[in-house]
Amino acid sequence: MRKIIFTQNNYYHIFNRGVDKRQIFFKNSDYIRFIHGLFEFNETNLSINFTRRFNEVPKEISNEARPHSVLSEVGPRDCLVDIIAFCLMPNHFHFILTPLKERAISKFMQKLSTSYSMFFNIKYERSGTLFQGRFKAVHIENDEQLKHTSRYIHLNPLELAEPKWKENGISDWNKASQFLENYRWSSYLDYIGKNNFPAITDRKFIMDYFDNNKGNYKKYVNEWAVDDLEKIDILD
Repeated sequence: MRKIIFTQNNYYHIFNRGVDKRQIFFKNSDYIRFIHGLFEFNETNLSINFTRRFNEVPKEISNEARPHSVLSEVGPRDCLVDIIAFCLMPNHFHFILTPLKERAISKFMQKLSTSYSMFFNIKYERSGTLFQGRFKAVHIENDEQLKHTSRYIHLNPLELAEPKWKENGISDWNKASQFLENYRWSSYLDYIGKNNFPAITDRKFIMDYFDNNKGNYKKYVNEWAVDDLEKIDILD
């Protein structure tokens, strides 16, 4: 039984990886399927048109070809959770979520994980569990931890550019910053004013800390400090 109790108006760092640390995203179409699920499964009443709508999306996408539902801001929805931030990596993912209803995080994660596992197993002709057990969750206890967690999540892709950056630091921060701004499978671009998947996340709470100034948030991320990141419970 999970020890943590999810309660409304609280924030949680949610993460999981592939079983045996295996890769769970191979192609652009895998990432976009998962991100489309972040949008579509975040509804109290699941749309019966999810598969049809997704099948209308190009399987390999470019900057000009993204699912309409996750490209543009949308009208009112009966969401299960607010997705504050996210990042997808080749073999794991990170979210910051806050539940809007009872058992909302568990319901959302079950729908998302089950659907993607079925898609992945059919596509790659495999069977069995895709993810490494139940998703992990850490309660975010205060505003400072919330800011730090968002920064940690948005810095995660640096593992791909400089695998030892946490231990050795960044050799070329300008190059690293450019890499982050070109990494599409994260909410970071939307936080710094580059529309990527704006309908997925609710960015207002964190951006209020930065006077809703996207440049201030970018500066905060760029001023990372290992000591700060070590305060966060992370996925090893």
